[in-house]
Amino acid sequence: MSASFLQKPASFDAYALRSEFAILGREINDKPLVYLDNAASAQKPACVIEAMREMVDHSYANVHRGLHTLANETTEVFENTRKTVANFLNAKSDQEIILTSGATAAINLLASSFGQSLQSGDEIILSEMEHHSNIVPWHFLRQSKGVVLRWVPVTDLGELDMAAYEKLFSAKTKLVTLTHMSNVLGTIVDAKKIIGIAHEHGVKVLLDGSQAAVHTPIDVQDLDVDFYAITGHKLYGPTGIGALYGKYDALNALPPWQGGGEMVQSVSKDNITYADPPYRFEAGTPPIIEAAGFGAALNWLQDLDRDALAAHEDLLLQLVEDGLRQHNDIQIIGQASGKGAVCSFTIDGMHAHDIAQLMDKYGIAIRAGTHCAEPLMRRFGVSSSCRVSFAAYNLEEEVDIFLQALSKVRKFLE
Repeated sequence: MSASFLQKPASFDAYALRSEFAILGREINDKPLVYLDNAASAQKPACVIEAMREMVDHSYANVHRGLHTLANETTEVFENTRKTVANFLNAKSDQEIILTSGATAAINLLASSFGQSLQSGDEIILSEMEHHSNIVPWHFLRQSKGVVLRWVPVTDLGELDMAAYEKLFSAKTKLVTLTHMSNVLGTIVDAKKIIGIAHEHGVKVLLDGSQAAVHTPIDVQDLDVDFYAITGHKLYGPTGIGALYGKYDALNALPPWQGGGEMVQSVSKDNITYADPPYRFEAGTPPIIEAAGFGAALNWLQDLDRDALAAHEDLLLQLVEDGLRQHNDIQIIGQASGKGAVCSFTIDGMHAHDIAQLMDKYGIAIRAGTHCAEPLMRRFGVSSSCRVSFAAYNLEEEVDIFLQALSKVRKFLE
């Protein structure tokens, strides 16, 4: 497919970038790997792998309370990662950054901590486009405390129904918790409007930024969001680490969610006092090695021209969607304007799992299934879909390879 009719980003070189990702040189089934499963997890640049290896080889020890050289070196790297996350999100202070094992843990942290004050009949607003990670923790509160879940509907285009959203608020609404970018639809929600409406009702907002933080710069101060969750492995970093941002006063008002070392000031047989945020929420030994990789990944991403990167990803998304629209039996799920670099689709009479398995024969990695978003699948009347998702290292040629292979798969499954 020719891309000559589309404006190409001038200051972004995906070809040069690929040299930092050794895995992209691999062959699958005697075909060059075409990795289009980035919304599930992105590949890691060499600097991330090296940062983790450096810690293991030269500086590893447990953090914070040691007085020896290795502990001091490791603690410095760990706390520098906290500062890096704060800078990445433009938080006021690194005290507003809780390092977790990922966005799922960040959301569970808030649900467990914030949820301690909730009572039967209190309401939480979420949407039909949420990932299970931003659904199940709130179901826990529904089951254990009688909390009521109120759902923002999704339009046929894959956008939040904002008129319906405004009508969901009541005197019992305690929290709004929504995705910033859908992992299925690619929809990037109007976060500032969502937050502004909630704050007018005196309600705090959590945004799940697992996808959005990858594709667009995040400024939590400008958004005025109360809580924001991110995960490392989608941001070109390692698994097992992420972060929860929270306005300091909001964090300071919350009780801890887990007990253990580091999260206390003092413990006796009769009493306990808790540490200030963020340490109050970081019980036990944290993901130390992963923190080194996470910090390296965020620095790597911030060194790129984010505007040019976004233009590159937009170009790839336009190319793949234009190619899919050439076929009447293919339906793209989610047509919101300004969407991120995610495209989910179905093909009439073909199961998504069969499509994905056959695509692998051509060395192409895509995702198939419900994408941990079953309510959204039901909303669009499908049991599963295929998903193509792009990252900084993907190429226009890879879109061509994908579309050519998909044509072969369609003929095979007819």
